[in-house]
Amino acid sequence: MTDPDFNLLIALDALLTEASVAGAARRLNLSTSAMSRTLGRLREVTGDALLVRAGRNMVLTPYAQATRDRAKNAVLEARAVLQPSADVLNLAELQRIFTVRANDGFIESFGPPLIAALVAAAPEVCLRFAPKPEKTARHLREGLVDLEIGVLSNMGPEIRLQALFRDRFIGVVREDHPLAAKEKVSIDDYIAWGHVVASRRGQPQGPVDDALAELGLRRKIVSVVPGFPSALAVAQASDLIALVPASFLRRTAMPLHLFELPFKTRTITVSQMWHPRMEKDPAHRWLRQTVLAVCQGEYPS
Repeated sequence: MTDPDFNLLIALDALLTEASVAGAARRLNLSTSAMSRTLGRLREVTGDALLVRAGRNMVLTPYAQATRDRAKNAVLEARAVLQPSADVLNLAELQRIFTVRANDGFIESFGPPLIAALVAAAPEVCLRFAPKPEKTARHLREGLVDLEIGVLSNMGPEIRLQALFRDRFIGVVREDHPLAAKEKVSIDDYIAWGHVVASRRGQPQGPVDDALAELGLRRKIVSVVPGFPSALAVAQASDLIALVPASFLRRTAMPLHLFELPFKTRTITVSQMWHPRMEKDPAHRWLRQTVLAVCQGEYPS
């Protein structure tokens, strides 16, 4: 009996995940023509077309849709079998790329000490930060990232979670802003000036606006930018007030004035999340422990 080519399983997983020959080729670092030939082999082996043309796009056949999760789980299980034993973890010789999905604020605040801590213990390790344009558990479920870092949302009941630190929003203006001369910023002061809002989804309203609405007040939002670095840059060069997490200002060198908000807002709990398949992986456990230690100040910033 001839064993099947198990390399085809990896290609099948990529094709069914991407629903695209070109996308699967990029994921596996292959040429499009090579992936197209592999799709032909998979069609012969399975006896199914797997991907069919629908206008300009490709769609999965019913068989492919029914097989997608099985193919994903088979690849992940195979990789787990071939990883080092849970009793063996030699950090000095560990060669691994860890992918962490986080927003710009976390990367700027905690990225440098986290990289330093990981490399000091495991010189052959590479830490890759992936962008986080939206909240979704898909990247964890599909094994595309090792950790997701951020505020907990509806990630699904199976996703593991560990709180890293609590954060709060603070107001920021340029160093020579009129509000910088005040000992305490009042609510009237706060709403008298224009505001720049950071939102990766482009939404101007947020928890602060909800808190103001409960007081019968509203602020004037002049600009919406995609991230906190942009919000600080705008505030530093204008009369606008920016709102950023306190943790984000740990490493900024901009000439800015910070002030506490003159009303109560909810605190933010930033957590790290991972898929249960990585729960007992020794290298992944070490990564989680290091992230926690860095966020709790056990390593120099």
